[in-house]
Amino acid sequence: MTINEKLENLRIHYKKNSLDFGDCDPSPIVQFEKWFDESLKSECDEPNAFILSTICNSRPRGRVVLLKGINEGKFIFYSNYLSAKGHEIEKSVFVSMTFLWLPLQRQVRIEGRATKVESVLSDDYFQKRPRGNQIGAIASPQSQRVSSRQELEELFKKADEKLLSSEVLPRPLHWGGYSIEPDYLEFWQGRESRMHDRIIYEKSDDKWNLSRLAP
Repeated sequence: MTINEKLENLRIHYKKNSLDFGDCDPSPIVQFEKWFDESLKSECDEPNAFILSTICNSRPRGRVVLLKGINEGKFIFYSNYLSAKGHEIEKSVFVSMTFLWLPLQRQVRIEGRATKVESVLSDDYFQKRPRGNQIGAIASPQSQRVSSRQELEELFKKADEKLLSSEVLPRPLHWGGYSIEPDYLEFWQGRESRMHDRIIYEKSDDKWNLSRLAP
């Protein structure tokens, strides 16, 4: 069987749940938290993983990152500010997030504006990270080309040795959080015969309006 035949024959029947206006909280953040809690109970791998999409030279770029908080209705993740996504956000603050929770046959798509969080928030989260993760953030020239795995390990080793006597590691200025303030959210629930449920929240004048989209 060819790869195309294998792909054509892949079929999953979506019939685990449904979604209608009566199921949705007036607040999309509350609705997201409800679905997220259900994804945790479903034992979904990395339920906080999402695809972050940015724009680079009029081309979309995506990668998987981890949601690490929701603060005042904004979604928070952390990264190297000098990374590819950091430079892309600096040029265009509009981004999208896509969560996929396969055990529940659900997807959430979010669009909004990304900005750096306050330093105190980044400082606080950095100190909660495992020490190895802290050193990795300090040592890694994220998104830059390196010659080999050995070069990366040497960078980590040098940073580790330099900070060996430091009980508390300082957060590097090139690393910190971003918050995404949403103005559009889509909650997608798989249904039979590809007649999926799609409920969207759109923000207008600080008010959230709900609509249904055809699948």
